[in-house]
Amino acid sequence: MTTKIYLTKVSYMDVDQITRVRNFSRLVAIEVGALEDSFLNRGRPLGSARVLNAIGLGYVNVSDLRAFLKLDTGLLSRLLRGLEAEGMIETNPNPVDLRSRTTKLTQKGEEEFEVYETLSNERAAGILAKHKNARHLLNAMDIVTIALSREDIVFHEVNYTSDVATKCLNAFATELSERLNTGFDLENSGDPELSQMQRPHGTFVVAQLGDMPLGCVGVKGNGTAVAEIKRMWIAPAARGLGLARRLMKTSEDAARALSITTLRLDTNRILFEAVNLYKNMGWTEIDRFNDDPYPDIFFEKKL
Repeated sequence: MTTKIYLTKVSYMDVDQITRVRNFSRLVAIEVGALEDSFLNRGRPLGSARVLNAIGLGYVNVSDLRAFLKLDTGLLSRLLRGLEAEGMIETNPNPVDLRSRTTKLTQKGEEEFEVYETLSNERAAGILAKHKNARHLLNAMDIVTIALSREDIVFHEVNYTSDVATKCLNAFATELSERLNTGFDLENSGDPELSQMQRPHGTFVVAQLGDMPLGCVGVKGNGTAVAEIKRMWIAPAARGLGLARRLMKTSEDAARALSITTLRLDTNRILFEAVNLYKNMGWTEIDRFNDDPYPDIFFEKKL
């Protein structure tokens, strides 16, 4: 059988890449059950199952549900009516805003949600079992997920000791331990006090996709016009999307808002990606300004 390739705006050099993407899309559609009339053998297609799942996850406002699932109003309405007819959900006017509606699972719907959770977990485990190194498969999935959802990435300030900050910091320490010949320990590097990484002295910013932390950066201040950039990290799966530059820009803007006029930072030359980023963003190399044992190159930037 001969496969025909129809090109529009794609150059001849891109044919192999386009074919690989389309093959991947077809396989994923089959593997996740997108083409099944009865998703996971529960009597309804994937679209209806996804709506029921989202409601079970807490998306009770119909407008939030539509945004989360990225569905048009007409299609979502049909899916909701179908679930109502099955006795899985109830929809009611929003008591806060009568122009909108809310929905919730019935007892029957809650039971069905739990069945879907169990079956979906089993299917996910089955997919992971197809590769001898599940970590490699998960890393590849993360890269695809982040690349296709980059417009949903949010940047927000969090407490330096929060769960999401801790996840970022642990990943940061793990990566540095792997890349630096000396290993890495947060406390030995002069781990900042909480007050130094929160307003009015500083801040800690996280880039996040849903519940997945993708990066972090902190501004460590002491109430003067000089502060430090600390704990700059981007998840490996999120690199190449410009997140590091966006995080640095966010931290610089936050520093200006705190009346900080000079920022400093330290890093190690082995982290060449970070060194190149700082140089490209206008940071100037300066003499050592601390006794941290891990860095060997130091920068400053006037805001």
